[in-house]
Amino acid sequence: MPDETPDPTDSGTPPRPGTDGDAGETDPLDRADTPPEAVVEEAERLTRLAREATVDAETRAYREDRDGLLDDHDYTARVRADETRDVLVVHPQEWVENGTIRTDRIEDIDRGIEVPLSGPGEADEWAVIDDHNRELVAAVREAHGDVHGDNAAALADFIGNHYAKPVESATRPELEEFIGDYFPRNAWPTDEQRAVVEKSVRLVFDAADERCPV
Repeated sequence: MPDETPDPTDSGTPPRPGTDGDAGETDPLDRADTPPEAVVEEAERLTRLAREATVDAETRAYREDRDGLLDDHDYTARVRADETRDVLVVHPQEWVENGTIRTDRIEDIDRGIEVPLSGPGEADEWAVIDDHNRELVAAVREAHGDVHGDNAAALADFIGNHYAKPVESATRPELEEFIGDYFPRNAWPTDEQRAVVEKSVRLVFDAADERCPV
C-alpha cells in the first residue's frame, strides 16, 4: 500500500540527536515545545500500520488518527524516502505552506524530529513483532481487565518502539526503565494503573508463558 508521497522539495530535517549525528546535543524529545515522546511513538506506530494496511480505508484511518494526534500539539508529519530507508519527519505545522516546507520559516531545526521507518527488512520485522505484542496485550486485557490491559499496552509501546523486540524478551534493566521512567512520564497512568504496574508487567510475561525478570 503506497505511503504518503514525499514532497520533492523537502530536503528533510536533521536527524534526531543520538541517531545519525549531533552527539551530545539536547534530544528534541526533551524540549518543552515538541510533542511528548509517547505522542511521537504513537505517530510512528500509526504510520507503520498505515504502511502495512492492505485496504485504502484502513490506511486513511491510521493516517487521520496520526494527524489528529499531532494536530493537538500543532505538529504534522510526512514520510520522506532516502536512498536506503524511509523516514517519518514530525515537524511544526507552521513550517508548511500549501503542502511544502518553507525553509525560511524554520527558526529552530531541533523542533523537527526524524524517525527511521525502514531499512533492509525492518518494516516487515517490526510489523510481526508489533502484532505479537498486541496479541499479548489483548490476552491480558481479556483475562484481567482494562487497568492491566492499558498497562500492558504501554509496555508494548515502550518495548516495541524503543527496542523493536517481543515484550517477553525484555531484560530486567529494560523493564526497570519502563516502570521507573517511561511509564510515569509518558503513559499518563491513573492512580489505579500506577498501583498495579509491576503486576501488569508480570501478567504480560505470564501470557507469553515466560518468566518475568522483575
